[in-house]
Amino acid sequence: MPSLSTHVLDLHHGTPAQNVKIEVFFQLENEAMELIKTVTTNADGRCDEQIVKNEDWRQGTYELVFHVADFYQAKGVTLPTPNFLTTVPVRFSMMETGGHYHVPLLVTPWGYQVYRGS
Repeated sequence: MPSLSTHVLDLHHGTPAQNVKIEVFFQLENEAMELIKTVTTNADGRCDEQIVKNEDWRQGTYELVFHVADFYQAKGVTLPTPNFLTTVPVRFSMMETGGHYHVPLLVTPWGYQVYRGS
């Protein structure tokens, strides 16, 4: 069963990133991006359910857009104007029909790292 999950860690504070808005897109054949859903991270920096589950899965290109400036502003972090990072878009392909894709984001107000986790 293919599925997609994520985890956001706030390296600025050394904690899971709670209340990060994440938009989930799927790339259509005409290259346009279709918004599938919007989710928010919980106290553990994870979503309460799989972002894309078996019944919703389509082989192709997905994009997660993490709203990091809103997250840091809500935490009271002093940021430059304009913010260095506003959103972090992560585009990747999910082709394995039986694979689980876990895409963690490690973030600060000034940089980020993303990888395929397990």
